[in-house]
Amino acid sequence: MDKLTTTLLLLFLAGAMATDLRAHRIPNALVLAGALAGLALAGLAPGGVGVPRALGGLALGSAMFLPMYVLHAMGAGDVKLMAMTGAFLGFPAIVEAALWVLLAGGVLALAFTLRRGVARRMGGNLREMLFSAAASAQIRTLPDFSAGPQTAARLPYAVAIGLGVGAFLLARRLGWHLI
Repeated sequence: MDKLTTTLLLLFLAGAMATDLRAHRIPNALVLAGALAGLALAGLAPGGVGVPRALGGLALGSAMFLPMYVLHAMGAGDVKLMAMTGAFLGFPAIVEAALWVLLAGGVLALAFTLRRGVARRMGGNLREMLFSAAASAQIRTLPDFSAGPQTAARLPYAVAIGLGVGAFLLARRLGWHLI
């Protein structure tokens, strides 16, 4: 990825992180503008990933996180932000970037839990979610986590996405690969 593409991606992610931290939302206008910029740069920037790979990245970025939205474990803005990121990175890079995002999300969830002193509540929530998932599997329905116990803490997942994608870009620059 060239410097312009990398810089724009990081700026869009920073904007999403800031609004998610402040208002617990990611504006549709931001992700739409970012997706269009990613697609445009894919075809125009020197060394761009190409429009077909950018479209594949956009679709896969959305598809990988859509199940968590369907299960009410993630917001729609987070799914759209991953789709936007996929437009910049293209396919297959979005797959490895998503792994970095999930790692960052796990670390952030642990940090939020410890910082806010809600480890016991989070453990109870996790236990209830696992029981719900097991019961749903037995009766062959999708588990619904939206009506669960009291929320332990709201994690602004745009932060995990931004940090994970940043780690992915740094790892790529250093020649490291998860997959």
